Amino acid sequence: MSIFGKKTFRSISDFWKELRWLLNARRELRDVLNGTILTEAFRERLFMAVTSVNRCRYCSFVHTRAALKSGVTAEELKGFLAKEADTVPESERVAVIYAQHWADSGGAPDPEAVKRLNDAYPPAMVSAINLAIRFINFNNLFGNTVDRILHAVSFGLLGGGK
Repeated sequence: MSIFGKKTFRSISDFWKELRWLLNARRELRDVLNGTILTEAFRERLFMAVTSVNRCRYCSFVHTRAALKSGVTAEELKGFLAKEADTVPESERVAVIYAQHWADSGGAPDPEAVKRLNDAYPPAMVSAINLAIRFINFNNLFGNTVDRILHAVSFGLLGGGK
């Protein structure tokens, strides 16, 4: 967390490291984004779970609309803001809770959370869930970093503040 109040990239090297990782995973990422492994609604639930922790206003706007379009209910979206998963379908609940925990822990989930995820889903799905989480986390941090820079160069007039 930065003094800005939102999670941002800590350094340029962190940004490049994550970008390289995503570029290396682009084939698998394509399958995650086109619905081959995760349904659109499941993917959007994961995106909203991470975005609710990282508080990226750009991702929140875009993925709230996409989530509603994919069938996620307004009640579920309110739950994400409160970091609750009670309204998430049972078959996706472990993954959504894991996604929030992953983001809260800065990408270092505790071993028990990893075990619960691995026990709940087949390996290909676990891989897709982790890729979706890492993808949206990158985008959240990028959006928040852009906001932080806008905030700084505009003396607080732009960038969304806290």
